[in-house]
Amino acid sequence: MRCIKWLWASVAGLLAGCTSLVLPGLAGLAGVEAASLGNTPAGAASTWSEYKLRAARRIHAANPGETFSGPLPDPLQSIPVLEVRLNRDGSVQNIVVLRTPRQSPETVQMAIRAIRRAAPFEPVGHLPRPWQFSETFLYNESLKFQLRTLAEAP
Repeated sequence: MRCIKWLWASVAGLLAGCTSLVLPGLAGLAGVEAASLGNTPAGAASTWSEYKLRAARRIHAANPGETFSGPLPDPLQSIPVLEVRLNRDGSVQNIVVLRTPRQSPETVQMAIRAIRRAAPFEPVGHLPRPWQFSETFLYNESLKFQLRTLAEAP
């Protein structure tokens, strides 16, 4: 079985370099999301995972006075979770609150403002629908945040 996965991963790698063929069955084998083998504009994120990481970096960079670095405190003061829905051009269509914290509920509006300051994001027309990503804001007691996407990034 391991040999078959390796073979399919190799085939997917070869095809990614020479065609725009989409092979949905290979998505998990070679780290290739089925969205875009060859259809990605130069320099654009080719997967939603890469897009979310770039968006998180953009949010962080657009809000230097509202972020903190270093280890996460235990416990965190507040953890709002937002879903950002995008238009084809990367502009924000809508922001949906997925989790409102009981402590410091004002952090929801703070997080929404942080996203709006970072917008617009990169165009998403080449990625599969729905054009959206979620982000978890990790607030400390000083109401400064880290983004879960960046806290988990290698």
